[in-house]
Amino acid sequence: MSDTLNIFLASVLTHNIVLVYILGMCPAIGVSKNLKTAMGMGTAVIFVVTITSLINWLIYNLILVPTGGEIISLMVFIITIAATVQLLEMLLEKYLPMLYSAFGVFLPLITVNCAVLGVTLFLVLREYTLFQTLVFALGTSAGFFLAITLVAGIREKFDLIGDPPKGLQGPGIVMIMLGILALGFMGFGGMVDL
Repeated sequence: MSDTLNIFLASVLTHNIVLVYILGMCPAIGVSKNLKTAMGMGTAVIFVVTITSLINWLIYNLILVPTGGEIISLMVFIITIAATVQLLEMLLEKYLPMLYSAFGVFLPLITVNCAVLGVTLFLVLREYTLFQTLVFALGTSAGFFLAITLVAGIREKFDLIGDPPKGLQGPGIVMIMLGILALGFMGFGGMVDL
């Protein structure tokens, strides 16, 4: 149980996919202009990362490894992510139209979010069990949600106090914010003797 809790907390805080591994930077910069859109993207990422991680774990461990097909795993993972996003988009549009309209353009954009593929590659490299994969996927996507909503909240506060200097407006100030947040998240790792 403590191993599972460690995987979850590490994937949210000390090994945050955006702030530590610098994956998913495009949505962290582009979609974090306001809190509502950042939360929409973060929620969509939670669904997609969890579903695709479980599917990719099953395909990898039950089909590719026994048949010796690990060499094509990257291609299979990308196809699975694209197909899952498309299937989820169709199901939401048909059965939950309000949720589908709330996600808007964010759902198709998840297909090209490198954080989604990164989670799958990490779980294969770390040889997680199916349950550990579920915990890792939930933790990593929750960490993505946390990072993108923190940046959006800070950006909204900047609108209240005025614009940053001209050279830092737009992506420049967001990169500085992400760097400062990354330094803050390093504190969750504790102190290590040098």
